[in-house]
Amino acid sequence: MLRITEFKLPLDHADDELRPALLQRLAIGSDELLDFTLFKRSYDARKKSTELQFIYTVDFQVRDEAALLQRLSHDKHIGPAPDVSYKMVGHAPAELNQRPLVVGFGPCGIFAGLLLAQMGFKPIILERGTEVRQRTKDTWGLWRKNVLNPESNVQFGEGGAGTFSDGKLYSQIKDPKFIGRKVLHEFVKAGAPEEILYVSKPHIGTFRLTGVVENMRHQIEALGGEVRFQQRVTDVLIEDGQMQGVVLDSGERIDSRHVILALGHSARDTFRMLHGRGVFMEAKPFSVGFRIEHPQGLIDRARLGKYAGHPKLGAADYKLVHHAKNGRSVYSFCMCPGGTVVAATSEPNRVVTNGMSQYSRNERNANSGIVVGITPEQDYPGSPLAGIELQERLESHAYLMGGETYEAPAQLVGDFIAGKASTALGTVEPSYKPGVKLTDLADALPAFAIEAIREALPAFEKQIRGFSQHDAILTGIETRTSSPLRITRGEDLQSLNVKGLFPAGEGAGYAGGILSAGVDGIRIAEALARDILGIAG
Repeated sequence: MLRITEFKLPLDHADDELRPALLQRLAIGSDELLDFTLFKRSYDARKKSTELQFIYTVDFQVRDEAALLQRLSHDKHIGPAPDVSYKMVGHAPAELNQRPLVVGFGPCGIFAGLLLAQMGFKPIILERGTEVRQRTKDTWGLWRKNVLNPESNVQFGEGGAGTFSDGKLYSQIKDPKFIGRKVLHEFVKAGAPEEILYVSKPHIGTFRLTGVVENMRHQIEALGGEVRFQQRVTDVLIEDGQMQGVVLDSGERIDSRHVILALGHSARDTFRMLHGRGVFMEAKPFSVGFRIEHPQGLIDRARLGKYAGHPKLGAADYKLVHHAKNGRSVYSFCMCPGGTVVAATSEPNRVVTNGMSQYSRNERNANSGIVVGITPEQDYPGSPLAGIELQERLESHAYLMGGETYEAPAQLVGDFIAGKASTALGTVEPSYKPGVKLTDLADALPAFAIEAIREALPAFEKQIRGFSQHDAILTGIETRTSSPLRITRGEDLQSLNVKGLFPAGEGAGYAGGILSAGVDGIRIAEALARDILGIAG
């Protein structure tokens, strides 16, 4: 298999033009090209003066690879393709003394459970929330009726927090073994669109994700795994530094010397229980801020110029960073083109926002988090749980600012920059449900964060014209950008002080987003399998 990179074609080329263009680029006859596969498709819209083109990476097979490589040895864009196929580390023994446990069924738990099932370990997966269909109904109960189910919401339930998001499937993690390809292939196998295998910024969207995660659960069950919903872990059983099992809120005890913790970043009660049991953990940095909304057309025009609205490009996104004078970094987070701002709390009497998009990304507004990085050294010293306590204080205050109805406090960007309360909406209609209450957001976050964001918004205007327009809307608050703590693990991916306990994913501080959580789930399942089988890592 060979690979060609930087293979460019016009934006409006027909699908059937790809093969002839490849033949021409390689200067070979049709009978010499045996097969080809799109590995990546992207575009570069930074230079507005040039015609926009698709840029392909293509893997292909020819009859005589050695001859082609020799003939094109001067071409730096053609060479051997890397092996991106996935290989199991091993298979379960015929007789298992105990089945491994996976706590949590978000992206990390799903892929940990799926890989264990594929290796024959027949895992038991415990999820505190409900299955995805019921969870969707419960989530809409908050958005439409202001009724929160603390165990079934945006944070808890089948699919994890990523289910009610943009469904982004790209990450900047180092992935030398191409485990991310395994994640994408499993998503496609479960019903995701095949284009996620090659588009540069793949996403699935909420409605499609619900069916995909349901199909993955069925795969796990067909392979002998077991997925149990509404099973909240209330205690862990540890003897002489060795994991022995867990206790559920029903009182049931499940014995296992191998437990994967794929909790997600909002399982605060479980974090407190683990801390109380002496499991080593430490505070880590995270970010706080607001959601900002603009008309999607404004973003399209700023990013794509004359190509705005092109059907092959879809809704445009952005990524922004500003280093403020007070030493804080402000950046855009979880940008959702053509999406909505959603209520994401999992606890009564608190307000949290997040962003969500469907696969079509055709809602009227673009939104993203505009957040400020904070650190335990500067902002919440002391206990490993101090970051959680800060989140809780901010979210409780946002609930009060919103009128104690799960409405969110909001402010026009122009008023926020000017430092005065908003009293009426402008042209941008906020998408947050259950609704917003206009106010002054200056009291919603620490003063240093407000100062940094006020400085950043006009700076972002230099990159995206209209970004700091008066009528754009800020909705508060965004606090759950990542886990505020890390359940630290060693080189064997087990807890530093509890053998057989495998912290994983976002909640443990080792992932950020669906793809990286899925990759970490696979890596942690491999580590567990090696431990059982006695295989060196």
